[in-house]
Order: sequence, then structure tokens, then C-alpha cells
Amino acid sequence: MDLAQITESLQRDAVWVVFLNVFAQQGGLPVPAVPTLLLAGSLALSSGQLAAMLAAAILASVLADALWYLAGRSFGYRLLAGLCRLSINPASCVSQTESRFVRWGLGSLVVAKFVPGFSTVAPPIAGALRMSLTGFVLASAAGAALWAGLALVAGWVLRSEVQAVIAALDRNAAGALLVVAAVIGLWLGWKLWQKYRFRRLSAVPHISIGELLAALDSNQPPLVLDLRGATMIAETGPIPGAVVAEHDRLFEAVGDWPKHQPIVTLCHCPEDAGAIQAANRLLDAGYRSVRPLLGGYDAWRAGKAG
Repeated sequence: MDLAQITESLQRDAVWVVFLNVFAQQGGLPVPAVPTLLLAGSLALSSGQLAAMLAAAILASVLADALWYLAGRSFGYRLLAGLCRLSINPASCVSQTESRFVRWGLGSLVVAKFVPGFSTVAPPIAGALRMSLTGFVLASAAGAALWAGLALVAGWVLRSEVQAVIAALDRNAAGALLVVAAVIGLWLGWKLWQKYRFRRLSAVPHISIGELLAALDSNQPPLVLDLRGATMIAETGPIPGAVVAEHDRLFEAVGDWPKHQPIVTLCHCPEDAGAIQAANRLLDAGYRSVRPLLGGYDAWRAGKAG
């Protein structure tokens, strides 16, 4: 790491470096952009160059978001489910993020850049929900301006401190690499611990589609909670007799259902993650018989077709 080379490169090509870095991050690559924005802001030679960097960051962010928006508009829930499957932690289901997005509307795009994970998922959700392209672009640009502007201005205001930190890292490159490796290791360990915790939660007893169909025809049918996102429900239609539920409003969906009566949770998530999460929350709240549907919505659709 050569501080002089970094400084010279950023001062010469700052606008392009900022554009490419922000575009890569907003496109979904694990490339942090905030450190680059801080450093670029600290090296800006004038307020005009700072404004050019901000414009580049906004343009890059809006372009990347627009590509995700168009992909969501074209592929709908299939794209969202694919993003969910790529997660290290299966419990971070897209439907949970989607329900928050539906509730907050386009305003959620303004704060999306500040929420890890939400920044990539929000644009395709907006596209899948057929939200206004004009409103989407305006909200995306406003969020990008706030996010990138704060980082660039912070770098400009704290330019002495930022460059002092870079100089210290330059003098202690080996130590800096160890710190970076340790941080990455801690992050990966945290994600793997979440995955392990999810595996333990998955031990809750499930119900098969055959058992569910039989129970629905009995004298005491269970309450079925449909935890799929609004996008998929709009595409495939509601499940007859089921109550549409959101993770953030789970107990509102249950209402005054007696705690001794059976409940079945259903989602369209990898490994039934959302249904398992909801079932565990209800069991912890004192409901005595809560079981996720094994196979989720795919199992329901296959069972009804059979």
C-alpha cells in the first residue's frame, strides 16, 4: 500500500473511482463504498470536485438501482426468492423485507442505503410491485444523495484525520491486513452462528401437506397464516381460508385465536425459514400447537393440484 500512489490516483480519477465503486456495491458486489467516499472526500481539491464526486455517486447508485428495478419488474418474485437463497442466513427472508417496504412505500428507498441488505433488495421489490418508475428514480436519487453526500462531506471535514489514518495504515500494512482479516472473520463467524442458530430453531415439528389438508377438513381446522410477501400473493392469489400475515405484525394476524387451538405457518422461503421463525415466536408467546408447513407454498400448490 503506497499512500502517495493512492492519493495521486484518487485526485486524478476521483470521479471515476467513486462512480465504479458505488455502482459495484449497489449492483450487489461485496465492495464497500463508504471508505472510498470518505477518502475521496478528504482528497477533494475544491468544492467543485466534491460536487462532481457526489454527482457521480448519485448517478452510479441510480443506474444500479434501476437495473434491479427493471429485473424485479420482469421476473417478480422469482428474483426475490433467488436473492433470499443467496443469503448465508436463511432466516433473512425477502418476504420480511418486502412487508416493511410495502408499509413504508417509496420513502423506504431514501433510507435503504443505510440498512445493510435492504439496499440491494429494495429496488427489485419496487419493480416487482410495479411502483412508479418516476417516483422510484426520485426516491433512489434522494437516498443516494443523502448517503453519499454524508460520507463525502464527512471525509472533507475530517480530511486531516482521514489522511492520518491512511498514513498510519501505510506505515503498518501488515498489521492493517491482520485487522481487516480479523474483522472479516468476525463477520463471517457471526453469520455462521446465525445459520447454526437457525438450524436449532428448525427442530420445531413440521406438518406435512397431507396432514394439513386432513386437518382442514376436520371439525377443528387450524388457523393457517400465509407469510408470503405481497408480491407473490399478488402474482398467485391468496390461499383460501388463510390469514395473510406479516412478521412485524404476527400477533395482529393471530387476533383472538385461542392459544390451545392449532396454528400452521406457511411461507415461500428457502428451508421454510420464515414459517419456522413465526412458529417459534408464537410458541414462545404461549401458543401450544404451532407447526410450519413442510415445503411451504410449493407443497400447498402440489397438494391442491393432486
